[in-house]
Amino acid sequence: MNIEELREYCISIKGASESTPFLDDSVLVFKVMDKMFAYVALKPKDGIFRVNMKCIPERSAELREQYPGVERCANTRSLTWNSIQIESDIPDGLIKELIDHSVAEVIKALPKKKQEEYHNL
Repeated sequence: MNIEELREYCISIKGASESTPFLDDSVLVFKVMDKMFAYVALKPKDGIFRVNMKCIPERSAELREQYPGVERCANTRSLTWNSIQIESDIPDGLIKELIDHSVAEVIKALPKKKQEEYHNL
């Protein structure tokens, strides 16, 4: 998966929006219901694009053991965010599955009324 395919998939998510909310426009952020589910630096570190996504800690640990391209997200203190190298050993289908999982985790954390609003989009 390349950066364009990643972007296309993220914006295809129901209710997704994209923005560059930081001052230097160097990070592309994807949100549902005004909550971030993924972000990617547009100027890749070491020439490698990484997408950062939410993930339950147990699954994060499994993924990090299985794939060298999955790392703990350095930009957050939380163990619930992974940094995924998008052009690496991780199959495209798994990256899409992890994007969907991240969205589900964001929706699950919303108040019930907001969850219902999302599901009715």
